[in-house]
Formats: sequence, structure tokens, C-alpha cells
Amino acid sequence: MHRIRLCRVRISRPAAPLDTFPKRPRPPHCFSTSRPSPSMERVYLDHAATTPLDPEVFEVMKPYLLEEYGNASSVHQLGRQARVAMEGARERVADCLWAESSEIVFTSGGTEADNLALKGVLGAASTEAGSEAGLVTSTAEHKAVVEPARRMMEQGRPVTLLSPDAHGAVTPEQVEAALDEDTALVSLMHTNNEIGVQTDIPAVAAVCDKHDVLLHCDAVQAAGLQPLDVEALGVDLLSLSGHKFYGPKGIGVLYVRNGVDLGPLVEGGSQERDRRGGTQNVAGAIGLAEALERAVTEAEERAERLTRLQRRLVVGLDEAVPGPYVCNTPLDEAPVAPHVVNVAFPPVGDEPLDGEMLILNLDMQGILVSAGSACTSGALEPSHVLTALGLDRPTASAAVRFSLGAKTTEEDIDEALDALHSTLQRMR
Repeated sequence: MHRIRLCRVRISRPAAPLDTFPKRPRPPHCFSTSRPSPSMERVYLDHAATTPLDPEVFEVMKPYLLEEYGNASSVHQLGRQARVAMEGARERVADCLWAESSEIVFTSGGTEADNLALKGVLGAASTEAGSEAGLVTSTAEHKAVVEPARRMMEQGRPVTLLSPDAHGAVTPEQVEAALDEDTALVSLMHTNNEIGVQTDIPAVAAVCDKHDVLLHCDAVQAAGLQPLDVEALGVDLLSLSGHKFYGPKGIGVLYVRNGVDLGPLVEGGSQERDRRGGTQNVAGAIGLAEALERAVTEAEERAERLTRLQRRLVVGLDEAVPGPYVCNTPLDEAPVAPHVVNVAFPPVGDEPLDGEMLILNLDMQGILVSAGSACTSGALEPSHVLTALGLDRPTASAAVRFSLGAKTTEEDIDEALDALHSTLQRMR
């Protein structure tokens, strides 16, 4: 048999003169022509998205990544050591929340914790009742709650999506009016991740308790800045995510009050007392516990310092922003987190501001912030939180969320304001 060898043949073509290629028009709102030098200092103002891992937390984790690497489900020595470390981390987290260690479920993060709370509680309640158990939540929740809620609606489960008040919070009166005989769970955020407004969770808990309904609280943005005593809050379930308070990514917590019937979201193992199957992330749990302890200890000091920086940023906006803007974080009108300021820029005349290009231009100047919207398949979609507040689409699509952190300084705030001023002047 003869083998035929296939070859690629390169065909050379004469190069076309440069002036024969059509020039593409420059978009009206394009990047700055300046490029940051490799040595440019970055001002990171996106701590609501993630925080840097505390080096001291990493040092505590290292032995369980390199030497004490056993599977906590194994019965040999390394496995037993890992299990002891895992349960120690569970105890430490429980102490921070004024909970019992048996009430702590480790997850892969806040999104999984939210999904486990909703699907686990409602699935178990529906099985017990023999009918579809209902959910009450709001349109301004994190997508980890809103998307499962909408999917449940599509599947025929009774779901009520409340509209937030003018500041973005949900009132106890709204919750009480929405409860009916089918409602098994209310899920509301403690601190909104986009605008920082806080809901009165203890007051909502009192309503839920009166009607014998469970309450889940996404407290991801509150951890380390607000007291999270689960007894004082009155919650039945509470979600946390390690990387929001200088712990590692890929690890979270769902607090589940003893006695709450919770079906598993992830099946395939008996870990986490049959509530979350899969090999346990020992190093991650230890890192989360260490970071949470540090955050709880320093919470008051951190919050006071961030409040001063937040005020400096808000006061500076009037001078920095050429033209109209909307501050979506109601600092003087409602309780808010100390680390978030959300600002949107309405159209000037008939000309909307390109929100994505605004973020990228700030990035080119070393200012790292988030938009109040998400880029999906190349199309900029307005934030569901901002549209729930009643902002029109062009304004909601041109929003910036500044979120401050442990290393943020007054100089960082001033640099961000300067960059915002020059960028908006150029774009407008």
C-alpha cells in the first residue's frame, strides 16, 4: 500500500499597497490614545466583586495544600487529620455567626449557597406538603437568587417577585402582604451588591416568624463589615462567600438553622451531613474561617474607615462629574454599606453614554471599577437592580460601581475622581 503524504502549499501573493485598504471609521466613544505603562499603579476599587487573598490567610492554608493534603473522608491518618482540621474550621465559622457547628454547610461560594437554600428548602417542603411550596423574593436580589426564582416560576412553582422601594430595599410590610398559605420561604439580601442599600432583616424575620415561614438571607456583602449574629438577625439560612472578605475563592458557607429540612443540591456523597456531596475543600474552609475571624474582629474599625472614604468619594463627585449624574447609593436616605457607591450617567441631549467604554477608559488609566451592568454575548445589558429602581435603560447602562477595601486610601479616591472627570469630559 502506498501512503499519500499531504502537504500544505503556501501561495505567495503580492502585497497590496497600504492605501488600498479601506480605513475603518473611529467610533465616537473610543479608548484613550494613551496607554498605561507597565509600572502604572493600579487603583483597585472593585472589592464588591472580589478581594485580594490576605497573605496571612494564605500562610494558614498552605500546609493543607502541600503537606496535610488528605481527603477528609479517608480513614487513614492523613484523612483523619484533614477531617479534624475541617471540623475545626466549621467550629470557628459557627462561633463568628453565633451558631452551632452542626448548622454550618461549606459550599463552593455564595452562588451555590443561595441555590442550595432555595432549592433545598423548597424541594423538601414540597415533598412534605405534597404540593409546590412557594417563594417570596425581590427583583433586586443577586442573580444567584433571581435566576433560580424565575426558573421556578417557569416550572409552575408559586413565586412572588417584590419590587423594591425607591432606595432598593424591601419593607417588612411588603413581605407580609405577599405571604400566603403556599409560602414556605422568603429570600432577601442583607446588603445589595450593586448599590449597597441594606434591608431590615430582623424586622422581616419577625414577620416570617409570625407566619411560620422560613427566611433566607444572602449576607455576602455584609460579612466583615456588619455584625452577623444569626440569632439577632432571626434568619433560618444565611449565605457567605470567602473571597468577599479577603479569604480564598471557591469556598462559601450556608448557615442552616437546626431543624430546617434541607434537601441536597449536589448529590453523590454523604459529606456535609448529606447536605452537599463532594470532596471537601479543607484548605479553603480553613482559609475562610481564618479570614472570617479576622473580619469579625476588625469589622468596626474597617467600617468606620471605609465610611470616611465613601463620604470623600460622594462629596468629590459633584466637582468631578461634568454634567448630570445619578447616585444610586442612598447614603443620607437609608442604611447603606460603607464600601459601595454606585453612580449612573444619563444621556446628555439625545446622546447616551457608552457605559462599557467608560469602564474600559478608566481601566486604561489604572482605575479598576465595575459597571452596573453585565456584558452578555457582546451586548451591554442594563443592571437588573438599577432597572428595578426605575432607571431608564440608557442611564442604567452607563453606571459605575466603586467598591472600597482594606487597602483603599484617600489618594486612591482622589485619583479615581480625577480619572472619572477627564474620561467623562472626553466622552461627552
